[in-house]
Amino acid sequence: MSEEWDCIVIGGGAAGLSAALVLGRARRRVLVLDAGRQSNLAAHGIGGLLGFDGRPPSDLYAHGRSELTAYGNVEVRTGEVVNAEYGFAVELADGTRERSRTVLLAAGMEYRAPDVPGIDTLWGSSVFHCPFCHGWELRDAPMAVLANGDRAVHMALILRGWTQDVVVLTDGPADLDAEGRRLLAQAGVGIDERPIAQLVSRDGELDAVEFSDGQPLHRRGALVASTLHQRSSLVSQLGLVTTATPLTAEAVVTDEFQRTSVPGVFAAGDVSATMPQVAAAIAAGSLAGVGIVQTLLADDVGLPMPPWPQLEEVRRVSA
Repeated sequence: MSEEWDCIVIGGGAAGLSAALVLGRARRRVLVLDAGRQSNLAAHGIGGLLGFDGRPPSDLYAHGRSELTAYGNVEVRTGEVVNAEYGFAVELADGTRERSRTVLLAAGMEYRAPDVPGIDTLWGSSVFHCPFCHGWELRDAPMAVLANGDRAVHMALILRGWTQDVVVLTDGPADLDAEGRRLLAQAGVGIDERPIAQLVSRDGELDAVEFSDGQPLHRRGALVASTLHQRSSLVSQLGLVTTATPLTAEAVVTDEFQRTSVPGVFAAGDVSATMPQVAAAIAAGSLAGVGIVQTLLADDVGLPMPPWPQLEEVRRVSA
């Protein structure tokens, strides 16, 4: 085990690299541990990120790592953290242990889509979870929304901003109230309750949705209701408070400084996001970096800093 770091950043995606850049420029000793499993690596390009619009996610991460080489106080290491203890000590899969004054969780989340054959091979291109990231590329195309209930209504009405041809596929009986059906009908959105058999692709893109009755519905893209889950047990190991959002039941609760319910532990990016987007992750990582620097200076030289939030305070901030 080496000497203590000022911060160990767990995750080398948009949030983690952004925080490391802020910390590096603040002359803090930082270790970034990256397992290399960023959720958006399957995407053809990043939609809507200033300076990187349409470029592959791997380009962003490579560029971010390259920028960090200018700061000798920042080390980026490939490795998976399997255990974290309050104090803080982290253990990697290879048995290496490192200690740090603070920890930033920025390892992202695991996106779980419905169990429909064909989704996995199309994910990140013509099948996606965010219209702001992929809607432009499929503008005016016939689109499907794979969802049910209030979420289906919300997703379909948002997708209408990119195309007029939208059909909600509920994969069974629709759980829609009268108001939801009225809104969809008013927007010209169809509803198809037939069970889905598979998604059919052609040349690597969605061509049709095939139902259990054998009939296809031609679609060029699909917006899919997915749920986000923590990738590892680190959140539970550290005893962090989580909360339910429309996308996940276990988002880490943070305050305005990206501080969690446990002193010294910060979180940024998808692990705590209500809107999982690369731009938002970069902003949250930068804010976390600033919060970590101020927390360290509060300990070192008495910089005035709001007290670490108690559980009740964090819940009010996250509401």
